[in-house]
Amino acid sequence: MDLSQALEVWWVLPVSVCIATIALALGISGALFFSPFFLLVVGLEPSQAIGAGLITELFGTGVGAFNYVRQRVVDFMTVRFLLAASIPAAVAGAYVANQIRPGVLQVILGVTLFVLAVIVIYYGILKGKPPTPAVPDESRKMTIIKARDGNTYSYKTCRRYIGVTLSGIGGLLTGLVSVGLPEITTQQLTMRCNIPSRVAVATAIFVLTVTVFFAAGVHALEAEPAWYVVVWSIPGVIIGAQIGPRFAGRIPTRITERVIATLFLIIGILVIVMQIID
Repeated sequence: MDLSQALEVWWVLPVSVCIATIALALGISGALFFSPFFLLVVGLEPSQAIGAGLITELFGTGVGAFNYVRQRVVDFMTVRFLLAASIPAAVAGAYVANQIRPGVLQVILGVTLFVLAVIVIYYGILKGKPPTPAVPDESRKMTIIKARDGNTYSYKTCRRYIGVTLSGIGGLLTGLVSVGLPEITTQQLTMRCNIPSRVAVATAIFVLTVTVFFAAGVHALEAEPAWYVVVWSIPGVIIGAQIGPRFAGRIPTRITERVIATLFLIIGILVIVMQIID
């Protein structure tokens, strides 16, 4: 790593603090911001930007996941099922990402962000409609999460095979373009399973941390990471990870959905446009 080259991008540190804080507060992937940021602002190649985003995200979500575990708000039973699909899918996606052309990879990233925005908007519309009466399923067990602060969260365990499938899709996208898993996981846990926002975010972040560990490892082996950038982004996300979890669950769900959808649309379109211009 060239020291002078690293000193030229010192400003990545404060930006990383802001990105990690927002990502962990909303329960979304920090790489949603980091990969486009490294790609469009820092000027890294697509595969390098995605790899650097995942490595950076690993440290941020790792600290965030640790804080959530300390708060005792992670649903570990759900985590076990989701990881069974997300880890192998993420490894496969990371390998493919280093085998295709940079331009194609950048377009895939932009399209993925755009599609995720549509998904968030769709779920937001469904949430605004009155629920369809359903026959109670007594076979579904009750899950009870007792947080360290004294709050208790209880909910019916939802059908896991759907969640496992969605987790596999999210894992594949995360390994391929560094985004998708926490966005899909958080939405399906809150909307489909009716899990409280605080528990859903904590569970999604924990699943993301373990999955990213494997995906980042593949990227590090397949391509040389941009360490001169990561050396600033890692301490930035560690600082941000101390702040973000404090706001998780306190932001109204409606506002969170609108912010996430808007960010996905803007960044997705920008990534595609920049590739077309190049």
